[in-house]
Amino acid sequence: MTVVEIWPGAGGWYTSLLAPYLYESGTYYAAQFPEDSDIAFFRRAVTRFKEKLASHPEVYDHVRITALNPPAYTAIAPAGTVDRVLTFRNIHNWAKTGKAEAVFASFFEALKPGGILGVVEHRAPEVRPLSRQIETGYMSEGYVIEQAEKAGFKLVARSEINANPKDQTNHPAGVWSLPPTLRLGDQDRETYQAIGESDRMTLKFVKPE
Repeated sequence: MTVVEIWPGAGGWYTSLLAPYLYESGTYYAAQFPEDSDIAFFRRAVTRFKEKLASHPEVYDHVRITALNPPAYTAIAPAGTVDRVLTFRNIHNWAKTGKAEAVFASFFEALKPGGILGVVEHRAPEVRPLSRQIETGYMSEGYVIEQAEKAGFKLVARSEINANPKDQTNHPAGVWSLPPTLRLGDQDRETYQAIGESDRMTLKFVKPE
């Protein structure tokens, strides 16, 4: 398969799984932040990601790096060549910057007919207003599905594999109150560690044939 991971970031946690898996008989694209971004965080993340790849060429020398940040960067892979696009906990960022629609369109463009989009995202209650979703980092399934369907995708499956019923999603520093960020430091640290990481949706979409 040809697989694109969206915004693997500095550490490339999923890159460590996907790149070796696809090394011999697949193609892995890392659709990163633009190297020429005016956002310092983006530039640092790409530098660290490349250092990670260079440190183990026997695993990562087949990785193909592209960029995603509409409107300047939308070609995550050649159009119509991709079997799977995967994104993990990124949609709140695109909602905040008003780029969600363009990002989902880029996924649709890259995928083959019949190709799959997999989404994992922090999950908000459906009644939460969009402004509050963006503020807390938790997005509603309804919002994500709407954005995907607007791009042309069809929802085909959901999974609770990343659910966390302990997470009530109403923390003072949003999702970043929880591990691994623990933005509030020692304030209620044991409480947040006991909750664990966020409650998450896991959605599977298809590009119709």
